[in-house]
Amino acid sequence: MTKNIDISLFDYPLPDNRIARHPLPERDASKLLVYKNGQITDDTFRNIADYLPKGATLVRNDTKVIRARLHFSKQTGANIEIFCLEPADGVDVQQSFAGTHEATWTCIVGNSKRWKEAPLTKEISTPHGLLTLSATRLSVDGTTSVVRFSWTNAEVSFAEVIESAGTMPIPPYLCRDTEEEDYTRYQTVYGVNKGSVAAPTAGLHFTPEVLSKVAATGHKIVSVTLHVGAGTFKPVQVNDATQHVMHTEHIVVRREAIQDICNNIGNIVAVGTTSVRTIESLYWLGVKLLSQKDITNGLEQWEAYTLPQDVAPEHALNALIEHIGADDYISSQTQIMITPSYRPRLTSALITNFHQPHSTLLLLISAFVGNEWHKIYDHALANNYRFLSYGDSSILFPNK
Repeated sequence: MTKNIDISLFDYPLPDNRIARHPLPERDASKLLVYKNGQITDDTFRNIADYLPKGATLVRNDTKVIRARLHFSKQTGANIEIFCLEPADGVDVQQSFAGTHEATWTCIVGNSKRWKEAPLTKEISTPHGLLTLSATRLSVDGTTSVVRFSWTNAEVSFAEVIESAGTMPIPPYLCRDTEEEDYTRYQTVYGVNKGSVAAPTAGLHFTPEVLSKVAATGHKIVSVTLHVGAGTFKPVQVNDATQHVMHTEHIVVRREAIQDICNNIGNIVAVGTTSVRTIESLYWLGVKLLSQKDITNGLEQWEAYTLPQDVAPEHALNALIEHIGADDYISSQTQIMITPSYRPRLTSALITNFHQPHSTLLLLISAFVGNEWHKIYDHALANNYRFLSYGDSSILFPNK
């Protein structure tokens, strides 16, 4: 396991007025900070293709944010919010969405003390007509509850229920209610696989035009899926960051995507920290296979620091491809925590937004640029960059 990490070293002053509360009118009009060879350049995101290495493979996360917040009103007038995190009991996200009549999820319950034993109900309108949605709390474990949802029309899937009844779960640090613009702007233009409760925000800057320019200039675009959990917003609240419990997230990657990455090792640009976590986890799952270890439960938080460290990336990925066999994809989970001591195995550069102080995302950034993150963030603050989910972007190249 990595040595102690003093989280106080990953702090910086973030004025409230530098947090982007709303997106810009145009996605690709965001500022772009380019950090390469110790130098910083300022540009606009629509020119991102100009900064990609020749023949790069751009890896993006094609997850889609679900309308994860469900609001119920009791007869007493109390309002209860149920924030759906993930299916309970290890059920696959897509399987749960496809289910009819009922679905059981792990949730965070707002105003929890006002919800006793009785189920909550509400009428909702769906493309199939009106139905009654019920929520029954089965158990409580710390800050989360297991909730069973059921509805009166068995022809309606849970995906349709949550799409009709839920609201978009924008980040808590925006300090505002969800607005109409969030339903489109808190999604990437290429998101297709529903399952996230937070957006892979580095991808929010891309437009069809930018993606066309990336492809036209000789770069390959590859999609992976990591369903982003609410834990991405959880700050490190202990002095030693190695004591922080990392959230687990579900990943799905097609065999073709793994092969594309394997074919261009040394020239992989990840769109966002979630893409980094996905492709780096693929490497370690391959290492586990070569080490004769079971990968049924995916990758645990510190396994990347205890497994053999000298396995060639192509060997690890080929082992994973062989393991997939006749299947079209691998479905797994990762809890990987990327810290300053981590050496990226597959990621050559990173496109990312500007992250909160004391966050695991800032620790991940330091794995690429070391203590230079201070220089990068000082420059962004001094040059009117906008921060966090709806903020501006950067492309970071590791120091050689």
